[in-house]
Amino acid sequence: MRISERRLAELVRTVYEQDGADPLAVVLGAGSLDEAVTGLDNLDRAARENRRVLEQLAAARARLEQLEARLDARARELLQVSEAARDRLRTLEAKRAERAAYIGSLRRLQGLTAQRISGLEAQAEAAEQRTAELQVAAEQPLLVAATSARTLTVSAVGYSLRGRTASGLPVGPGIVAVDPSVIPLGTRMFVPGYGEAVAADTGSAVQGAAIDLWFPSTAAALRWGRQTVVITLH
Repeated sequence: MRISERRLAELVRTVYEQDGADPLAVVLGAGSLDEAVTGLDNLDRAARENRRVLEQLAAARARLEQLEARLDARARELLQVSEAARDRLRTLEAKRAERAAYIGSLRRLQGLTAQRISGLEAQAEAAEQRTAELQVAAEQPLLVAATSARTLTVSAVGYSLRGRTASGLPVGPGIVAVDPSVIPLGTRMFVPGYGEAVAADTGSAVQGAAIDLWFPSTAAALRWGRQTVVITLH
């Protein structure tokens, strides 16, 4: 477009700088018919060149306007894409922060779980060791004198609940719940009709001269029911 504008300016300047730019002046000032025809032909060529240059200029301007419109559309598209990319980046950063926080919580939970498992394993080992000691003590023959044993009349009730005792031991055969103020925990005893047992549990309903005997099933506990027995404490 700039080239066309420059050429048009040069042609206009040339026409006005030349003598006889007017067609009438060319005809009247010609020395012969050939000279007049030649002058008119020159003016006609100059006019055609001017029209061609003007057409090129108009076409260049039209193309420029189209390019500007396309560039504006492309700029708007790029702006939208840029905004979408920024939104996507913010979303990814938020997800990354959320995932990092989640991983951190998992690691903390894993550490707490490992500590808890270690603690439970230690408690289980201690309970198993205590159970083994009590079982061994219950199975060993009595080595104390007969005069050291004493009897106690108690109300004995059968039960079959699962779980652990107040001393941390798992329930099982020979485990008896007592009132510690009457029968200290760890006391070995003989219960008629039940056998050797160990005082290893307590209960809110076990008060005074009363004991609860553990049975492996509800039916066995119901068969025992509640009985008044004379137990022998070792």
